[in-house]
Amino acid sequence: MREIVFDTETTGLDPRSGDRMVEIGCIEMFNLVPTGATFHAYFNPERDMPAGAEAVHGLSAAFLSDKPLFKDMASELIDFLGDAPLVAHNAGFDFGFLNAELEFCGREAVCMSRMVDTVAIAKKRHPGAKLSLDALCSRYGIDRSHRVKHGALLDAELLAQVYVELKGGRQIGLELAAEIAARETVVASEVIAVRKAPDGPRRDPRPHAASQAELARHREFMSGIENPLWG
Repeated sequence: MREIVFDTETTGLDPRSGDRMVEIGCIEMFNLVPTGATFHAYFNPERDMPAGAEAVHGLSAAFLSDKPLFKDMASELIDFLGDAPLVAHNAGFDFGFLNAELEFCGREAVCMSRMVDTVAIAKKRHPGAKLSLDALCSRYGIDRSHRVKHGALLDAELLAQVYVELKGGRQIGLELAAEIAARETVVASEVIAVRKAPDGPRRDPRPHAASQAELARHREFMSGIENPLWG
C-alpha cells in the first residue's frame, strides 16, 4: 500500500486567523518501506514571520521572500500526494493548514478520511507516555541528533521511522518469518502423509511374544526376590 508521511511548518497555530504554511515535506512509502521519492518545498506566506514561529523552525520572512507561492506549487504537490493515505503527527494540525492553503487557491480540500494520525496510534500503544516526536524517537532508538530545529522534510523522515515502529517495526519481519515457517511445516506434513512405502522384497514381521522357556526363566527369577515392592 502506498502512503505519504508528511509534515508542515507554519507562521503560527491557526490558519483561520491568517497563519500560513511556509514549508511542507513528504516521504513516499510503499508497504511501510520508503521508496526514496520525496516532495519538499518552501512557500512565501506573503506576511510577516512571528518571532515565536521563527524560533521553532528558523525560517525568516527574508528567507521566504523569494520562494514560490503555494498556489504555484499546488499542482505538483497534489500529483505527488495522489490518492494515498496521508500520515502526520498530530495530523489535524497539518491537515488544517494543507486544506486551508488548497481552499485559498481554489483547490479541492483533501478528504479527512485519508488522515492517519500517529499521535492517536501512539496513544493506544503507549497510554500515559509522552507522545511528542522527540519522545517517540527516544523510545524507539531513532537517531535525531541532527535535528537542531524543526524542519518539514527532516521531521517527515523521522516520523516515517516512528510510523514503521508503531505499526510493528521489526516484528513485521518476524511475523512474516513465522508465517513462512508454518507454511513449510504444513507442506512437509503433507509430503510425509503421501509418501509411498519403499519398493523391494517384503519381510515377514518378527515375533515379539516371549517363548515358554523365557516365561519359565522369568518366573524363576521373580520367585527369588525377597520382599518385593509389588508384593
